[in-house]
Amino acid sequence: MLHSFLVSSSVVALAEVGDKTQLLSLVLAAKYRKPLPIVLGVLVATLVNHAGAGGIGTLLANFLSPNILNWAVVASFALMAGWILVPDKLDDDEAVGIKKPMGVFATTVVTFFLAEMGDKTQIVTIALAARFHDFFGVVSGTTAGMMLANVPVIYLGHKFADRLPTKTVHIIAALIFVVLGGMALRTALAGA
Repeated sequence: MLHSFLVSSSVVALAEVGDKTQLLSLVLAAKYRKPLPIVLGVLVATLVNHAGAGGIGTLLANFLSPNILNWAVVASFALMAGWILVPDKLDDDEAVGIKKPMGVFATTVVTFFLAEMGDKTQIVTIALAARFHDFFGVVSGTTAGMMLANVPVIYLGHKFADRLPTKTVHIIAALIFVVLGGMALRTALAGA
């Protein structure tokens, strides 16, 4: 469990730098200037979203043959290595909840959950849960990684985000996905 937690948290923390949900955190922090309800909203939205994704990954691991699952994991890591190099931006449609008067916490939960649907970190949570067969280790790890990347942005705002070498961080994250994909490829070839 510790291994899956550490891999999941580090991969997601790196993948989240410059991601649209990190940008959403920045927008929410700038608009509301109430960090605690925003942090709690991000935590709740991430737990719900990643629990669903981890459940899907665990189900796939239980229903697909090990050989098919191994090749699917190889493909997903390869795709993630490329996808992570594409910078994200926050779409107006995804930030629409910011305009609704639901309160800071509820607005954060709704907008963050919706922005995370189909996002890189949701996809990687599915792949990691399928790879490690460890729902709790992966979901807690991906959630911790999400919080590691977003909480400083919420509290420190644009001063912190502007100083990160986003491109370098994305390259490092892509290399991690390549290494994970190589490990999964080794497993897939051994099972073939």
